[in-house]
Amino acid sequence: MNPTTTNGTDPEPEPEILDGLQLAADADRATDFPEAAHRILADLVSGGAPLGWVDPPGRGEVAELVDRVLRAAHTGDGALRAAYAGPRLVGLGYWLRHPRPTNRQHADLEKIAVASEAHGQGLGRSLTSALVEDARGAGIEVLTLDARADNTRALTLYRSLGFREYGRLPAFVAMGGRRYDKVFYMLDFRGDGRRDEEWPHPQ
Repeated sequence: MNPTTTNGTDPEPEPEILDGLQLAADADRATDFPEAAHRILADLVSGGAPLGWVDPPGRGEVAELVDRVLRAAHTGDGALRAAYAGPRLVGLGYWLRHPRPTNRQHADLEKIAVASEAHGQGLGRSLTSALVEDARGAGIEVLTLDARADNTRALTLYRSLGFREYGRLPAFVAMGGRRYDKVFYMLDFRGDGRRDEEWPHPQ
């Protein structure tokens, strides 16, 4: 028996978390993805989300970003994850290998974005967990990320998935006339890495 919502209608479908190959194999979703990604990112940035833009990105900029990430995913230099509730894109995230030849065994988790209307459903955790497993499967040694220090919900999520703070730059990010610390996190997949308790924990 399928569960129903309190008003007797069918519930929202359980979101699908697709990887880049699955997305490319679905012609309709692949065609619509850049525009749908733009809507999510532009809406979040306009609401002040710390995604690296001061103003909402343009459609062309997001389309170029999507193309770059998908090409990297195809060559093993990155991974993309897209969350769908039925036909509707409700979240996305990706990582890319570090570009320097000496650092290409490592990757950077660059963006996790969940549509405003889908907040509170655990999609950020689902996307991040999938990308962590993609990195592990690709042989990435250390997965890094940076975040604004006031993004406490995201930082709590990252810590719960095993990321550890390894440094910060005080008052480094300028946004809306205010300054924020830039925090650096890492997830070390190497078997001979330092033990969890040896890494400094944020207060």
